Amino acid sequence: MIRYLSEADVAALLDVPTAIELLAAASRKLVSGEATCAPRQRVTSGGVLMNVLAAGLDGRVGHKTYPIARPRGATFWFTLFGNDGRMFALIEADRLGQMRTGAASGLATHALARPDAKVATVIGTGWQARTQLAAVCATRPIEQAFAYGRNAEHARTFCDEMQTTLDIPVVPVTDLAAAVGVADVVITMTNASDPVLFGAMLREGTHVNAAGSNKATSAEIDAEVVSRASIVAIEHLAQSKMEAGDLLRAESAGAFDWSRATLVQEIVAGVAPGRTSAAEITLSDGIGIGLWDIAAANHVYDRALEAGLGREIDIPG
Repeated sequence: MIRYLSEADVAALLDVPTAIELLAAASRKLVSGEATCAPRQRVTSGGVLMNVLAAGLDGRVGHKTYPIARPRGATFWFTLFGNDGRMFALIEADRLGQMRTGAASGLATHALARPDAKVATVIGTGWQARTQLAAVCATRPIEQAFAYGRNAEHARTFCDEMQTTLDIPVVPVTDLAAAVGVADVVITMTNASDPVLFGAMLREGTHVNAAGSNKATSAEIDAEVVSRASIVAIEHLAQSKMEAGDLLRAESAGAFDWSRATLVQEIVAGVAPGRTSAAEITLSDGIGIGLWDIAAANHVYDRALEAGLGREIDIPG
């Protein structure tokens, strides 16, 4: 028997602050050798792109898979296996992915942003941007947020929802440079192929979470953002070298070398330095890794057992 958990189950069992704590704990276990994480694998056939993210944590192994095909788009699944090799959970993973992606930026913000950060600007107002802003607000005393999006109606809706959720002013803006120029934390969560955030916009002391791109051919930030950053935090070296278009483009421009990259997990675990001055610009280039998924999935499964959520499915094996 395996336990099947729906999107509604996940939403009932996981919130952003908890997800940040889960990722922090997983980070420390990765650094100590108690967790493993493989780079994302992508395969195609007949117009379908399959993405696979695998990891091991707390005596379990699992993977998130998400095929992408037109016109349906992407569907997300996480499967958990025990140390006897048997699958014991199948989890609908769209909400899980949204929560852990936001939490990854929250984790980086906690590790790198100034403790007194009060203003956040988010570029992008879609599904993923919601947990991005929520996670930043969960880790820093944000008092004001600005949101920039290409679709004015979507931006207004986003701001109305997030203002209610976070209980702070969240204001749509059309002057992106001005909104970035007053921000302590800047988030990019877009599907842009070319930069929307430029280094010249940033003031001293800003922390940037570049979280929208995981394609080698796409970049949300320009090379100057990367070159101005005293710390460039990544989640997985091998995966970043394949997917982090922001950094790959900066490398091609001569503005970045991989020797500058620091694993965010090592900063969290205290074995690599974080911010050392209030004037530093810091950058987290998040691409999404399997470790984040299994940390969230383990929690959701365990809490589901306690709460009696989900349903049992009889699958031999």
